[in-house]
Amino acid sequence: MKTFNELKTGEGIEVKERQEIKTPPLYRVFLLNDDYTTMDFVVHVLEKIFHKTPVEATQIMLHVHKNGKGLAGVYTCEIAETKIETVHEVSHQNSFPLKCSMEKE
Repeated sequence: MKTFNELKTGEGIEVKERQEIKTPPLYRVFLLNDDYTTMDFVVHVLEKIFHKTPVEATQIMLHVHKNGKGLAGVYTCEIAETKIETVHEVSHQNSFPLKCSMEKE
């Protein structure tokens, strides 16, 4: 055990540096309009994959339909990539060409 004088002079005391925690960059995931995917299917994807309420999903779907693309959500890179892969897989399984893209925020 250290004596008071040893502790007072700083000998044997560990100093831990405070580390700064950086928040990961975020990415916006967009659904892209096409002429073949049904509106109902887009709403279904928004509800099931992006966990939107029926009202939110319908609003986003209409935005995609009118403007060519619409924001489905904002996520970290890995989650955004996973959401996009899931949309593409589910769309393919249901014979729709629905696509997504992501952009760094």
